[in-house]
Amino acid sequence: MTARPVHPPVAFDHRMAAPTTDDAFLAAALPFLAEGLATPDEPPPLAIAAPAKLDLLRDALGADAERVGFVPHTDWYSGSAANAVARAAEHLSGHTGPDGRVHLLMEPVWNGRAGRSPRESAEWIRYEALANLLFADAATTALCVYDTRTAGSALVAAARRAHPGTGVYEDPLRLVAELEAVPLPPPPPDARRLAVPEADTVRDWAAGRGMGAADAERFAAAVAVAAALGPVTGAVLWGEPPGCVCELTLARRIDDPLIGFAPPTTPGLEPGQGLWFARQVCAYVDLRDADDGGTAVRLQYV
Repeated sequence: MTARPVHPPVAFDHRMAAPTTDDAFLAAALPFLAEGLATPDEPPPLAIAAPAKLDLLRDALGADAERVGFVPHTDWYSGSAANAVARAAEHLSGHTGPDGRVHLLMEPVWNGRAGRSPRESAEWIRYEALANLLFADAATTALCVYDTRTAGSALVAAARRAHPGTGVYEDPLRLVAELEAVPLPPPPPDARRLAVPEADTVRDWAAGRGMGAADAERFAAAVAVAAALGPVTGAVLWGEPPGCVCELTLARRIDDPLIGFAPPTTPGLEPGQGLWFARQVCAYVDLRDADDGGTAVRLQYV
């Protein structure tokens, strides 16, 4: 039997390109994919991008296009930033070479959720920063494409701070702390206040506001998961479907910036997976230091 070569662990290689034209996109993408094709012990590189860009790549690659995977970015980026973490983790767990070796070209849907508002852009940059920690031990090489024609200058500038090698890269924890220092809007005066956020109460409240039964059940389960981090000293409910919000106040400080982002060891999606479950089913899960020394956990369903 021939011994398989052992590769030393290689850190996550997190790159960024900000093309301004189709030609600039190809100038960044083609050498990247060629690098992946030439790397020993790697599966075929994967290009996740706008359909028009995938067509450009197929034409430019010629016969090599058969050795590259192509995924329309609307199929990959179909939800929140936390959903993107889950999709990437799932792919790395089953479609990579030794130590997670694979080349991924990744262009999110900038004219959709990720770049639609400052709030969503900030959430995306938080994910990009934390990716440097979440995937630090994988030998994955990722090229994140920020097309300036769709991403916009503000998002591109912020993204540079989340990618090593850009000249303005920030420590991920420092960048996340900066993003989370922005205050969240306060609950409205007519918000419903609860001493104990029982799951039945949250579900019935959401359903009473017009949320569908399945969504109300998932929202209540997400709140219950967050409450399990307690003890809970109070809860507030407000909003209209689909954007219902629950904010819990916990009598403990939570200082782990990766809580709920690291993929669980169990498959599927179950409430027992803690804040991972909450982040997967809610558009936003925000943690802030509370005035009493505890932690405020705000969950917004959509």
